[in-house]
Amino acid sequence: MATSFATLTPTANTAPTAVNIPARELSGAQWVARFPGSNAISDCIQPFAGNLQSFVNAMRDAGATVTISATYRPPERAYLMHWCYLIVKEDFDPRNVPPMAGINIRWDHSATDGSYDGSASVNAAKAMVNGFGLQNLQTPPALNTRHTARNAVDMTISWSDDLTIKKADGTAVTISTTPKTGMNADLKAVGASYNVMKFVGGASDKPHWSDDGH
Repeated sequence: MATSFATLTPTANTAPTAVNIPARELSGAQWVARFPGSNAISDCIQPFAGNLQSFVNAMRDAGATVTISATYRPPERAYLMHWCYLIVKEDFDPRNVPPMAGINIRWDHSATDGSYDGSASVNAAKAMVNGFGLQNLQTPPALNTRHTARNAVDMTISWSDDLTIKKADGTAVTISTTPKTGMNADLKAVGASYNVMKFVGGASDKPHWSDDGH
């Protein structure tokens, strides 16, 4: 096979080139609807999805009310939730929030004279906290959460009277203790039999369950 050679001569183009850099969009309630998450069990991965479905079926068959608010959470949504919470709840400086690729958000707002407006920045983050429903959360939403890994669920659980429920092995247990919510220790044990673990952080995130308790 013949081989041919060519000489490449570099050239320099010194003409200026205009680059369009889009302005970052200020934080605020409009960001809440973006990067939507899911509340479908089918958006979790196996085996957690199957375990969770079995646990939810057992609770509902026993007469409990189960409302699922979140399963899969995109990393972008986790980022927005995490930093708006820190700004509002832990006084994190909006000017120091690190950027995330693909999210063209500006957390620090300016006054009419161009100076930093801390009040406007915090109020915009507060609108996001309210929109995400984080007002009563006592721990920051994690950046690297089991939700983004499709291995977690946020669900509200309640029942009246006693709850007779089947564990994963088919044996039935009767829960007569309180509270009659997902924070009940006996219900947590039933969930664990399905490998659905209650959040290890206690009451700081009441609705949260996952494959490992985190």
